[in-house]
Amino acid sequence: MPTRLHKNRKKRGHVSAGHGRIGKHRCHPGGRGNAGGQHHHRTLMDKYHPGYFGKVGMRQFHVLKNRKFTSTINIDKIFSLEGGAEAYAAAKSAESGKAPVIDLVQHGIFKLLGNGQISVPVIVKAKYFTKLAEKKIVAAGGACLLTA
Repeated sequence: MPTRLHKNRKKRGHVSAGHGRIGKHRCHPGGRGNAGGQHHHRTLMDKYHPGYFGKVGMRQFHVLKNRKFTSTINIDKIFSLEGGAEAYAAAKSAESGKAPVIDLVQHGIFKLLGNGQISVPVIVKAKYFTKLAEKKIVAAGGACLLTA
């Protein structure tokens, strides 16, 4: 930007250039950045950023987040993984003693929940089953297989 367009051009000839004679324009009078959050800027931090300082909860030293990751699916959605209506029709028309196998772990789902209805026998493989899901699958003539 050329000098003639700088804001300071208007302040030429006025001794303190809009910063006052008494206080003076000094470098960083309150400190740089977040300085003084627990001291001279405490009221600002308490008012606008409550809970900024301090700790909450217990420490866990070697956190492996994927150990707790458990994606879920309900009973009424398991056929949608294997092809929807075609898979359901094939399971329904299967001869007695045979049931389709649905491996949820292959689809990245680890836990089967019990919402919905199932009326055809099916063998489901998963890491976790809720009691209700297991009850409904066994009642329909299927089986629940646990996989690692």
